[in-house]
Amino acid sequence: MLYMNIVTVARVERNPTVKNEIAQKGFARSLPVGFMAYPISQAADITSFKAECVPVGDDQLPMIEQTNEIVHKMNSLLPAPVLRHCKAMLSDTSRLPGIDGSAKMSKSLGNTLHLSASEETIHRAVSAMYTDPNHLKVSDPGQIEGNVVFTYLDAFHPDKEKVAAMKAHYHAGGLGDRVCKNELEACLQELIAPMRERRAMYMQDKGELMAMLKRGTERAQGVTQETLREVKVGLGVPVFS
Repeated sequence: MLYMNIVTVARVERNPTVKNEIAQKGFARSLPVGFMAYPISQAADITSFKAECVPVGDDQLPMIEQTNEIVHKMNSLLPAPVLRHCKAMLSDTSRLPGIDGSAKMSKSLGNTLHLSASEETIHRAVSAMYTDPNHLKVSDPGQIEGNVVFTYLDAFHPDKEKVAAMKAHYHAGGLGDRVCKNELEACLQELIAPMRERRAMYMQDKGELMAMLKRGTERAQGVTQETLREVKVGLGVPVFS
């Protein structure tokens, strides 16, 4: 709420991530207030923990930029700086495309592969993945750029030399899409299986799971409430325990 008084609607509307999401969801002027306020809420999540390094995809870089603008403005209103500027931590693959070849993997678009996915779900997802529509025969040269299978192999396959050799073979012709998908599926099955099993283990005792979440929430609230108190004191806003 405090941040909403130092950020203009015009500034939020200029946020490229917000603009893309508005266009994607077809909101036009029927934009929900909560959606418009999301970048400000995200900034509050980051700054309340005084985070200095935030793991994000490259589509979230405008959010980090806007968060730092809020930090700068709010600190300028305080007797001494309280909030910390942050930087983005990007992985080598800063954004994964959807399994359907869309530019972004998104739950709302239904093109995701969940970490809880079953073996059969992973198999179906990889089988349906977008490759090169012009790679009609195994002997045809294939396109690597925009090929979702190779994007995922780059991101997750542990043997980079093998992936590089596959790319060269595919580009030259002689390597089929099914072989590439089989390699990717084996990689993803091995990667996701232990995560799925660990998740299933915790789901067997939902009482303990909720207790863990409660303990984490209480720890988080201790940190965030202290940050809020420091900001309010600096602004001269009454603080009620």
